[in-house]
Amino acid sequence: MVFSSLEFIFRFMPVFFIIYYFAPAKWRNLVLFTGSVIFYALGELKYTFLVLLSIAVNYFLALLIDRKRLGSPARKAFLIADIVFNVGLLLVFKYTAFFISTINGIFKTELFVPEIALPLGISFYTFQIMSYVIDVYRGNAQAEHSILDLGTYLLMFPQLIAGPIVVYDDAALALKARRVELSQFESGLKTFIIGLASKALLANNFGSIWNSAGMGGYDVMSTQMAWIGAIAYTFQIYFDFNGYSLMAIGLGEMLGFRFPKNFDNPYISRSVNEFWKRWHISLTSWFREYIYIPLGGNRKGRIRTYVNLFTVWLITGFWHGASWNFVLWGLYYFVLIVIERLFLGRLLKHSRILSRIYTMLAVICGWVLFAITDIKHVMIYLSRMFTLNPGEDYKENLVPVLIFFALGTLFSTPLMGPLYRGNKNRLAGIIILFVLFWVSVAALVDTAYNPFLYFRF
Repeated sequence: MVFSSLEFIFRFMPVFFIIYYFAPAKWRNLVLFTGSVIFYALGELKYTFLVLLSIAVNYFLALLIDRKRLGSPARKAFLIADIVFNVGLLLVFKYTAFFISTINGIFKTELFVPEIALPLGISFYTFQIMSYVIDVYRGNAQAEHSILDLGTYLLMFPQLIAGPIVVYDDAALALKARRVELSQFESGLKTFIIGLASKALLANNFGSIWNSAGMGGYDVMSTQMAWIGAIAYTFQIYFDFNGYSLMAIGLGEMLGFRFPKNFDNPYISRSVNEFWKRWHISLTSWFREYIYIPLGGNRKGRIRTYVNLFTVWLITGFWHGASWNFVLWGLYYFVLIVIERLFLGRLLKHSRILSRIYTMLAVICGWVLFAITDIKHVMIYLSRMFTLNPGEDYKENLVPVLIFFALGTLFSTPLMGPLYRGNKNRLAGIIILFVLFWVSVAALVDTAYNPFLYFRF
C-alpha cells in the first residue's frame, strides 16, 4: 500500500488517525505500532514476521551492548553479531539471486537461481535499525528498554518503506512524550497534499513520457526522443521520491514527530558533490556517519580518502539494487566526485551557468544508467543521446511534453517555496491546496499508472 493510493487516503489514513487522536497519550505508541504492522501487512503479509524479528533481535543485542563497558571485546562482539544479522538478512533477500547468477555467468555453472521476493523497505529499515545499535555501541545513545517504543520507532509507517531514514536520537524524545495537536495535524496535512500532488500530477505524467520514449526500442529512437525520455525520467524520479518524502514528513508531523528534510532542490546544484548534499539527504548522511567517517574519512591522507570514497560509492550503488548497472552507477559518481576534488570543483566555482549545465548533464546521464538495468541497452540509449539520429517520433504530443518540462523545471527550483510558505495559511492558499488534493485524487482514479520507483530498493 502506497501513500498515493485511494485505499490509503480514504480508508487507512482516516480510520487510523481517528483512533490515534482519540487514544490516551500513554496508548499512542501502541496504536502507532499496531497501525504500522497492519500497514505493512496489507502491503506484504508474508514478510511481516521479518520486521518483527528484526525488532526483537536488535532490541536484545542493543541491551547486551549497553551492559558492557565501552571498548570491551564483548561489546564489540555483540555489535558484530548485530551487523552480521542485519546485513545477512539484506544479502539473503536482496542479493542471493544476483550472486548466484554472477557465479553462473563467470564460471559457466548451472546453479539454481531462486526467485526471492524483496521485502518492502528492507534496505531502509535495515539501515535505520543499524544506526540505532551503532549509536548504542558508540555510547551516543542509551539502549531502549521498551520493546514497544523501539518497535514503534522502527515500524513507524510514514517512513518504514522508503524513508527518510530517521536516526534514533531524532525520535527518542518524541517516542516518550509528544504533543499531538490539531494545528500540527493541519500543517502536516498540507505537506502531505503537496507531496501527493507532486507524485500524482507530476511524477506519474513524467513516468508516462519516459515509458513512451522507449516503446519503439532504444536502437531506433531519435536523438530528440532519447533526450526527452532521459529528461522525463530525471523529473519523474525527483517528483516521485521527493513527493513520497513530503508525504512521509507530513504524516510524521500529524503524528507528532519531526522527520528530517530529505531533498533540498538538488537540480539547482553547481557540482555533483553539491547534488549529493541535496539529494536523499538522510541516506547521504547515513553513509557519511556510519561508513565514511568510521573508515577514516579524509583524515588519513589523500589516497586513503579516495579508497574510502570508492568504498562508500560502491556500497551506495549496490544498496540501490542487485544489478550491475547500479554498481556502475555508484562508481560513475565516485569518478565524478574524485575529478571534482582533484581540479574540476575549483573551475566550477567560476561560472554559475556552466557549472549547472555540467551538473545536470552528469545527473541526467547518471539516471539513464540507473533506470535501465541492461548495460547493453544503457550504452545504446546513451549513444542515441550523443549521436545525431534524426526522426519524427518526438513530435507526437510534443506540446504537452514541453508544458510538463516547464512545470518540472519551475517546481525543481526554490522559487515556489517562499510563495507556498507565505500563503499556506491564507484563504487563497487553503483553497489551492483543497483543489490540488481533489485534482490529485481525480488523477489517481483516472490512471492505472501509479508506481513508486524506490519500492524496488
